[in-house]
Amino acid sequence: MTERVWTQPHVCIHSNDAAAPPAASSQLHLYNSLVDRKVPFIPIDGPDSKSISWYTCGPTVYDSTHMGHARNYLAFDVVRRVLEDYFGYSILYVMNITDVEDKIILRARRNYLLKGYLEQHGKDPARVMSDARTALATAEAKQREKCIAAAADFAQAEADVTAGGPNASEAAKRREGLADAAASEDLLLSKATASVKQLDSLGSTSPTTEAILSLASDALAIQLDAELKHTVTDPSIFRGHAARYEEAFLEDMATLGKKIVANGMAYVSPEGSVYFDTQSFRSQGHTYGKLNPWAVGSALAAEGEPGGEKRHPSDFALWKAAKPGEPTWPSPWGSGRPGWHIECSAMASAVIGQQVDIHTGGEDLRFPHHDNELAQAEAHYHCEGCQQWVNYFLHSGHLGIEGLKMSKSLKNFVTISREKPEGPLASLQCGEEALETFSPRQLRLMMVLTPWDRRMSYGEQIREEMKARESQLRNFFGNVNVAIRKSGGSGGLSAPGPQKWYQEEQTLFTALTVAEKTVRARLMDSIDTRGAMDALSELIKAVNLYLLTRQDAAGPQPQAFLLKQSASFITKILSVFGLAPSAGDAIGMVAEDGANGAGSDEKNSCCAGCFLLIQGWNPCCRSCWSRSGRVLDYLR
Repeated sequence: MTERVWTQPHVCIHSNDAAAPPAASSQLHLYNSLVDRKVPFIPIDGPDSKSISWYTCGPTVYDSTHMGHARNYLAFDVVRRVLEDYFGYSILYVMNITDVEDKIILRARRNYLLKGYLEQHGKDPARVMSDARTALATAEAKQREKCIAAAADFAQAEADVTAGGPNASEAAKRREGLADAAASEDLLLSKATASVKQLDSLGSTSPTTEAILSLASDALAIQLDAELKHTVTDPSIFRGHAARYEEAFLEDMATLGKKIVANGMAYVSPEGSVYFDTQSFRSQGHTYGKLNPWAVGSALAAEGEPGGEKRHPSDFALWKAAKPGEPTWPSPWGSGRPGWHIECSAMASAVIGQQVDIHTGGEDLRFPHHDNELAQAEAHYHCEGCQQWVNYFLHSGHLGIEGLKMSKSLKNFVTISREKPEGPLASLQCGEEALETFSPRQLRLMMVLTPWDRRMSYGEQIREEMKARESQLRNFFGNVNVAIRKSGGSGGLSAPGPQKWYQEEQTLFTALTVAEKTVRARLMDSIDTRGAMDALSELIKAVNLYLLTRQDAAGPQPQAFLLKQSASFITKILSVFGLAPSAGDAIGMVAEDGANGAGSDEKNSCCAGCFLLIQGWNPCCRSCWSRSGRVLDYLR
């Protein structure tokens, strides 16, 4: 079992000995996946530095952008905004776009083969049904094998926990992780079995090709790929699927690979592939599997890598020798293509250098991708004494759809904006489109209401809360604008002259002060945006109560500058989160004519004067205008 060790910049800390610092301290803390707890954030250049480097894994562009992408990139966009706009850091932010990778190659090739199959056999549903049955049966059998392997890994972890010993806590974490992995494999098996049964029941109804493909398109594409992938040799197939700037860092990848080989921590196979040597890496004083030590040696570690060329099951490819049906580039070891992990290490090293302050990505990338990234970079910088390439690893929580992990296999796939394919593949869309239901701001608000490192459930509960919060904000800004105009105040951020404060003003000012302190404390505590939003909600309630106490026309009027101070603070924090513009002294959120009736705050602000005019008319006129609905219809 790998022992987890992390060195805090400028303060040497062993993770097993250091007590977690209090989250409520005056120093910013971040949840660091390298130790799975909150630790003080200290930049590489020292605690007083405001310059930090940040690398994040970008999307692998093999399919449409989906809510899993949005969860990751919006969550860390909010974190970045807080660090820059609230805490004042200057960030060198680097993100890659992966367009040379196994998933891209597989998807391009499988789409090509399935398209050709449908052009040839699509008008023969009986043939398609027969082939689909074979493909689904094969997929079910392979998934059953994965379940058996996952169960065996879990059983071994269970035995390790029962045996006890000095590494019992790490063994328990390993068991927990493998239990989740086994449960995911079991769920996929149940879905595969259900698809087989549904296809059998469909067979008695003279189904169309489209109906068959709705159950078996993925399995059929995989089957075609297994049989015919060697026939796909036209490079334009892969270029047309995802070619962008893939050659930009190929030289850097080759250079990094050569350095690792020279340092004795990689080897060239007889076939011309280059593999990272995890055993040599360890023997030279490095730690492999820092993020997920429980996964080292499991079936997950060897997934997608042929075992015959490797010296050890945990070894992974830095460079893959050319194969039929795959794109290739020249290298010192012959034609081939980069391994999955080396692109990120090469790009981050080329742009940032020997050490990175923050590295981010989705929770599903912890192992093997991020652990292998760390190993590659630390092996590359071995002669420079690098033991910790990344100081803080941040992982966004999984996205669940109504409690289940989002997956095309589970038919709960949610895209951002669906791009309609053309031709024979046009009927293969599944799932919903997020922007048909929500505006961009509403999607961002969802992310803000969920801590960045926690699991987010995309479902009815979060939808309803998001709508309620947005409605609260819009109503609040509308009410404040009306009150400021009605009071005749300028709404400036300083008082126009001496004003007497009563108990109500003192209470509101205290609420504002508490909100400012609470927001800061929550953002200090690993960028807790949910806690910060809760603090804003409490301030909104205090402002609404204040306005309620100032309704009496004969009594003191609301003090415009105090209202403006409260609304400006709320606007400022919303702006930091990307929910409102940075517009000087302006308050509120901009117009957004998005989905699901997202309204315009500018419209409400402009029409506030209409309300005041109507209030000044006599009751008869007000009644006539209300019955006509002209003003109300516009405001709706």
